Amino acid sequence: MTSPIDAVTVDDAANRSAREAARQRVSWPVNLTPASVTYESAGHALLLGDEVSVRLAAQCLQGQGLSAIALLITEPAAADTGLDDAQVEALLESTRRLPCRTLSPTQRSQLRIEGYLGRFSVSLHGPDERLDLTLPLFGRQHADLILDLGRSPALELELPPPGYRHLAWGDAECDTALDEFAELVGEFDKPRYFQINADLCAHSASGNVGCTRCLEVCPADAISSHKGRIESRIEIDPYLCQGVGSCSSACPTGAIQFRLPEPARQQEALASWLDAYRQAGGSVPVMRFVEAGDLEVEDEPAGCVLDVPLEELGNAGHDQWLTALAAGAAEVRIQVHPELPPTLSAFIDDQIAQAQALLAALGHEPGRIKRIQRGDGAARDALPEYLPLSEEPLELSAQPKRERFEEVLTRLTALGKADGQRHPMPSGAAYGGLEIDRDACTLCFACVSNCPTPALAAGDDTPMLSYREADCVQCGLCVAACPEDAIRLHPGFLADASRTERRVCHKEAPFCCIRCGKPFASAGTIASIKAKLADHPYFAGDAAARLEMCEDCRVKDVWQTMARNPDSQLKV
Repeated sequence: MTSPIDAVTVDDAANRSAREAARQRVSWPVNLTPASVTYESAGHALLLGDEVSVRLAAQCLQGQGLSAIALLITEPAAADTGLDDAQVEALLESTRRLPCRTLSPTQRSQLRIEGYLGRFSVSLHGPDERLDLTLPLFGRQHADLILDLGRSPALELELPPPGYRHLAWGDAECDTALDEFAELVGEFDKPRYFQINADLCAHSASGNVGCTRCLEVCPADAISSHKGRIESRIEIDPYLCQGVGSCSSACPTGAIQFRLPEPARQQEALASWLDAYRQAGGSVPVMRFVEAGDLEVEDEPAGCVLDVPLEELGNAGHDQWLTALAAGAAEVRIQVHPELPPTLSAFIDDQIAQAQALLAALGHEPGRIKRIQRGDGAARDALPEYLPLSEEPLELSAQPKRERFEEVLTRLTALGKADGQRHPMPSGAAYGGLEIDRDACTLCFACVSNCPTPALAAGDDTPMLSYREADCVQCGLCVAACPEDAIRLHPGFLADASRTERRVCHKEAPFCCIRCGKPFASAGTIASIKAKLADHPYFAGDAAARLEMCEDCRVKDVWQTMARNPDSQLKV
């Protein structure tokens, strides 16, 4: 614990000068040439909703450069449309030539919209067949744009895909929205925000599903689990992805990496900023993680506040926030706002809870990480309650995300008073241990082959299972892979140096081949296999001895038996 800051005299002018010096010395990392994806829109627009609203919108959009407009009536019009008979007749006449289809109540429940700008598919999914609606309406397989004027959106997503717009007819923003909608014709580029390293992913192994954290935090529904012949794999649709970044922050192994900027460069910039700020004479620095758009409309914060400009708040998680504290920030503030998608808001809350739990476990004040609201100048500019944990520079040498964060935890451990106990963490956190039932474990090492990290390892010459808790992300793949049901997850953060040490969980004497004497398995594994295959005809009689042979001698024995008695293979 550090001393309260009450008695410290803070020179705001000196802090402002130090902050400017830090900005001049260290630039926030920017990817100047990111990979991109291209949308191609020819301007085929589908308008759906009640008949009056869609025809009014179509009337406004005609002559604004759209290639084609089609109408899909998905719900009845309001009793009071605000139009007299003459106006209704004029409206029908002006839009009579537009392709139009009216859905029944049953068809409305079967309506499915998929895709993005330039490639929307609209269809009805009945119990026995799929009916494409875009082909009869446009004469082509896809619509380019969708304007949804229904009472509730047909696509109930927190972040709808580019090219889809839900609008209530008659709203104050209606005219502006229609103008913006009509401009979505041509080619449009946006960054490819992420990259995936499947070798690091903890989602699936041997047909079992493990980590699903990225799937749970994407508000754009851009992430899916694709089932292959045996294993599943994580796929991110770059056309649906909108760069929220929560998937990258939630990924415990670094398999998903945000690119604008990369997490490692972002951490280095945080540490460099704080070091430059201190060297320039600044004191009690506060790191505020804030969306860059907010900074454009705000006044200058207090001198001790160093702003981290994020494209989206999800671009930084608890590993970044704790990096700032380990590098010398007195406090971290995450600025939220009411427009955050609910999934992202819940994710930020969960990350704050994890960060505060880790701080408490290591003997630090959980209040060093706070959530503040946009527009709350007092909370933004308030002096931190405590002095920085350290004024020594933080240098991170590791590259993998988990190992890099372990260096941060090592610094925080050295600066605090860890109690050696296991502390509860929010549900789903990637921290915890394993419980191994030694009596049940046969050292088959199915758990080792399925573990996506170095947490579980086999012995070199001796049948042995070892475990390093610091590497474990609690994905559960080892639990699912164990044929003996000998493994249990033990959630919670262990505030003790032993979590970084490799310990032996189970060890047995090697079983040696009865022919050549080569050790090839553990005694427990051979005993388990013999019990399970006792009634198998291939290992009946004298052939049962093959279970005690290594793979080479087993093959030799089979061929020798066949050479002596060729008909023996027909008996199985």
